[in-house]
Order: sequence, then structure tokens, then C-alpha cells
Amino acid sequence: MTSQSAERLGLTPSQTIGPFLHIGLMWDDAPDVVPNDTTGAIWLRGHLYDGAGAPISDAMVETWQADPEGAFDHPDDPRSTARSHPFRAFGRCATGPDGEWAIHTLKPGSVPASNGATQAPHVDVSVFARGLLDRVVTRLYFDDEAEANASDPVLSTVPEHRRGTLTATRVEDGYRLDIRLQGKDETVFFDL
Repeated sequence: MTSQSAERLGLTPSQTIGPFLHIGLMWDDAPDVVPNDTTGAIWLRGHLYDGAGAPISDAMVETWQADPEGAFDHPDDPRSTARSHPFRAFGRCATGPDGEWAIHTLKPGSVPASNGATQAPHVDVSVFARGLLDRVVTRLYFDDEAEANASDPVLSTVPEHRRGTLTATRVEDGYRLDIRLQGKDETVFFDL
């Protein structure tokens, strides 16, 4: 196509994400960061809600995290070590009819921050959904890590009254965090 024909036709408009999540993006074990029989495995669960408080049933939640020792499963992490168990570090889950998502994983350890401090155990969470031009990114912190959370260099940048939108609550088989894209109690999202 020449620049002259591009000017004549105009630019292609931006498109929003989804609903296409079940076409090639999901695989059978996508929510399983670790196998079902892994000792110490937990579930990270929650619901995804839109600005009106309605569940979003055609979205995708992705997670990326360190292992329990605080190392990432990545060649650029010099602390990455041989593990006694499979650990993918990456999970992906389509939301169900009621907006529920669930990732089967291990609780991460603390990781170093760029300034030499230590970050509290956390999971990076990306949400892809209809109406979004790009993914939104947040973090999941753990309510039973209060001391580490208090000194986390990223969480400390979030106004104290909003930190609860990033803090998962301990439940019987893991932790729960609902994600709200807009409205009352909107989840804090980070500009990357």
C-alpha cells in the first residue's frame, strides 16, 4: 500500500480487547501454575466486576509471580534455581459466568526492589476484558503479610484507604481478591 492510498483510506480504528478469549488463548492447564498434587499449593480466587457492579463473564486474568523463595522462573533472574517441583510462574484464567477467576499456585516469597529494599510477597495481575483498549495491571498482596506490606515500596505509593483493593483475604484453600474495573471500591491499577 502506498502512502497515497493510506491517506485516502484513513487509519484503521482501535479495537477493544475481547470477547475472543476462548479462541487460542486458553489451554487446559492455564490456571495451574503448579500441578494439583504440589505440597503447599493454594488457590488465588476472586470475581471480576464492571463499573456497575455486574460480573464480567468474558474476560481473562493473567498472573506472574516469584516462587516461594522469591526467585522468578526466568533466565534473567540470577536467583532462579533448580526446583524440586514444577513451577511455571505464569497463570491464565478465563472468567466464568459469574465473573469468577481462579489460579492454582504457590504463595510467592519476597523479592528485591530496584532500590535495594525488599518487596512484600505479591502476584502481578493483568486483566483483559471487553471495553478495554489494553490490559490493566494490578498487584495482589496477602493480608497475612502485614509487616512486609507496610514496608513494600510499591504498596506504599498507594493511598492507605485504597490499599485494601490490592490485599487478598485468607480463605480455607488460599486467598480471595475481587477486582473491580471501575466504580465504588475500584481496584488500584498501575500505569506501566
